[in-house]
Amino acid sequence: MISYVLRRLGTSLVLTVLVSMITFFLLSTSFDGIVRSILGTGATAATVQAKKAEMGMDRPVIVQYLDWLLHALKGDFGVSYFTSQPVGTAVADHLTVTLSVVVVALFLTAVISVVLGVLAASRGGVVDRLTQVASLFGYIVPNLLLAIGLVVVFAVKLDWLPATGYTPFAESPGRWLASITIPVIALMVGGIANLSAQIRGAMIGELRKDYVRTLRTRGISPRSIVLRHALRNAAGPAFTVLSLEFIAMLGGALIIENVFALPGIGSYSFNAALQGDVPIIMGLSLFGVLFIVGVNLIVDIVNGWLNPKARQQ
Repeated sequence: MISYVLRRLGTSLVLTVLVSMITFFLLSTSFDGIVRSILGTGATAATVQAKKAEMGMDRPVIVQYLDWLLHALKGDFGVSYFTSQPVGTAVADHLTVTLSVVVVALFLTAVISVVLGVLAASRGGVVDRLTQVASLFGYIVPNLLLAIGLVVVFAVKLDWLPATGYTPFAESPGRWLASITIPVIALMVGGIANLSAQIRGAMIGELRKDYVRTLRTRGISPRSIVLRHALRNAAGPAFTVLSLEFIAMLGGALIIENVFALPGIGSYSFNAALQGDVPIIMGLSLFGVLFIVGVNLIVDIVNGWLNPKARQQ
């Protein structure tokens, strides 16, 4: 198991460096435009070149990247070109908002999907058909359209929830919950549709296997068969889908945060990209990759624990 984890860590490290390198090289093609954005449209060519030299942009790109990487390894991610705020502080401030929405949405998605998927597979009948209808609804309705509909009903018509804005949990737990309710629902509906269908299919496959029949002949209770045996065997693929949903929710936050005026990573990265704020973009890319790599690593470890054959791959 230790060698399995070390292999996954090595692969994750290589992937992180490659993604950061590609991102930096792509950004390097727009250095002139970024400097003009900092200096203003009236800047002369000589002024632009002088500013690039001052910022170290006149060096070979590979030298600039290695310089950035060495500082990043020491925990120094630079400062914003436009606000002079340290990248680490800026990312941490906005990440708190994004995670407060995404983690709640992911937790509720996992719980509701497991309940729906297990009930649909073990009970069948009306419960199964209702679950499939609900999954189809989640597939069909886009997150953005659903978010707008929820705002119209619960914020405009009923005035139960705020349409925009974010309240920190430490300031007021009640207002925090109200501020993230609609974004969380908008993010989790599609995930529930996908994950509950995955769990339902996997559970039906497990419940039809020979070992389940053997357990039944031994007098094991149906609840124990479902929860202790079938669900554990079906959990591996479902956990993989859940990790993909987490990554999809982080991507969906880019849109949701702009719609609801939430000061999270999504809206912050959008503004940084428009400005060409290289240190912020690199910091966000690095933290984003680390998050995704970390999630995949956890999934690999859990799958390796659930299925010993996976550790041999």
